[in-house]
Amino acid sequence: MELTPLRYLIAIAEHGHMTRAASALGVTQPALSAMLRKLEAEVGVELLHRTGRGVEPTEAGLVFLEHARDAVRRADAGVAAVRSLAGLERGSIRVGGGATATGYLLPAVISAVRRSHPGLRFLVREAGSEAVASSVLSGELDLGIVTEGVRHPQRDDLLRVRSVADELRLIVPQGHALTGKKSFRWSDLQGEHVIGFEAGSAVRELIDNAARDRGVTLDVVMELRSIESIKQMVGAGIGVAFVSRFALGEGVGLRCRDERLARELSIVRRQGRVPSPAASAFETELLKSLGR
Repeated sequence: MELTPLRYLIAIAEHGHMTRAASALGVTQPALSAMLRKLEAEVGVELLHRTGRGVEPTEAGLVFLEHARDAVRRADAGVAAVRSLAGLERGSIRVGGGATATGYLLPAVISAVRRSHPGLRFLVREAGSEAVASSVLSGELDLGIVTEGVRHPQRDDLLRVRSVADELRLIVPQGHALTGKKSFRWSDLQGEHVIGFEAGSAVRELIDNAARDRGVTLDVVMELRSIESIKQMVGAGIGVAFVSRFALGEGVGLRCRDERLARELSIVRRQGRVPSPAASAFETELLKSLGR
């Protein structure tokens, strides 16, 4: 049932007069009378009856008006809620990524979005690229930041919004033979204790494969997911490690002279899924940040 007839019926009941109600609604009295007849035919009972002073609800009309008012209130509340979302007064954003993304790419973006739209709420999930891709495909996450080339049976259903170039650099403890150097060769790491990312992660595979291609087997003495924990362990002298350039200051970290340790971090969402206004605003700010 359309809401306009309900609104008209409520106006008639409130004014108690067809002419006054028509004037308030900005319609003609014949049009209002025709609407009332159609509504009464639809519900199957008389909703209003005429009195000496105008019109008033019948017993059935009183019952129907209670539900009509409730329906209009709920509809108006629904419209207000949708407009609130569209206006970014509230809403939620669900985004996921690996340690580099959640620790170093997202905080500034989330801060900028929160300043503009303080009513928005965030769910940030740190996980490996395959897990993030799965969550984006299932709808659990609006956006994900994954290492390009992520393996997933439904990867063709992922829309790559944009990619950003990353580089993994070597960090070493103070007093190490490579301290003060700007680059290293894989042969320099033969026999070195290495603090690595957890086995099976995309970044760990990239590092292990690059070392293996140069005939070096890394002696991984510890596995961690947190970049800050890895940096702390290196600072404690436990070993050397590789971390993203985004986790280091300008000019910090050694680059590989044999072959650049590069990867692409891609922003992805599910193909064919229209992002919510909140997710769209976040995506715009994220792309702006990566473009700087």
